Amino acid sequence: MHRRTLLAAPAAAALAMPGLARAQGSWPERPVRIIVPYPPGGSNDTVARILQPKLTELLGRPVVVENRAGASGSVGASETARAAPDGHTWLLANDTLATNETLMQLPYRVMEAFSFCTLVGTCPYALVTHPSTPFQNFTQMVAAAKARPQTLNYATTGVGSGAHIATVLLQQRGDFKLEHVPYRGGGPALQDALAGHVPLFMSNIVIILPHIRAGALRPLGLTQKTDSRYLPGVVPFTRQGFPEFEALTYWQLVGPAGIPAPILNRMQQAVKQVLAEANVQARMAEQGADIVGSTPAETEAFVRSEIEKWGAVIRDNGIRADS
Repeated sequence: MHRRTLLAAPAAAALAMPGLARAQGSWPERPVRIIVPYPPGGSNDTVARILQPKLTELLGRPVVVENRAGASGSVGASETARAAPDGHTWLLANDTLATNETLMQLPYRVMEAFSFCTLVGTCPYALVTHPSTPFQNFTQMVAAAKARPQTLNYATTGVGSGAHIATVLLQQRGDFKLEHVPYRGGGPALQDALAGHVPLFMSNIVIILPHIRAGALRPLGLTQKTDSRYLPGVVPFTRQGFPEFEALTYWQLVGPAGIPAPILNRMQQAVKQVLAEANVQARMAEQGADIVGSTPAETEAFVRSEIEKWGAVIRDNGIRADS
């Protein structure tokens, strides 16, 4: 699936007024919860809380965001997979939903355990450094890493995360070696990066964009093929000796397998309508995220392709959950 906005079509009439969807059927019968499989402060949490207020209005029931962190997102994913398929439990997953399939021994198979609702949005990763380091650009950082292999630490949101795999590819293609410091989520990693406790941080730009703009973190490169409208002047790795290099993070809403199609489609239309709101679009843009809003079928196909793509990278590089 190419990055694009799929919001041209109007939302279903059933969602045009608060509570109307509930009046047309029994769903939702009680509060709807969105599980965020990471601690507060990360990008999943940020995106979920952008969606939450308007979804509450449209669905006519409270939408509650619950953080269930652990094991690179698989704790929250497991809880979602075990939930009743009645449309009252959802997971705002990111790229680890796909990468964990190859990385870990899981109690579920992704394509069998979940109902795929919608791809909310995408954004690139950026490799950043604390201003206290001597690295003014990526070339200087690589030179330091080659001079002293595996002594320069970089933080990510966890083993097998998109940020981790993207950095592994950079090292492989650039013939340098860093030392990985995995965290349990973007929030904790960000705090240590801002404090200078870890010199490098590969992160999606949702949680680091304001800190880059404020000068608290210095960007060294982007993982998308073209320049970013959100970070003008930050050079993509495609123009730093890594042709065709691209790694995007994304946020997708999934539920347990077996959610009836009418509920799945209604939730997708609700999210799509929320994403069409001008203030929501502005808040997503402030975070550096590009809105998508895909259908359930498109989302399922996208996840399947991500499992295949990143699974090959994980196997080829011998990445394990304890690496």
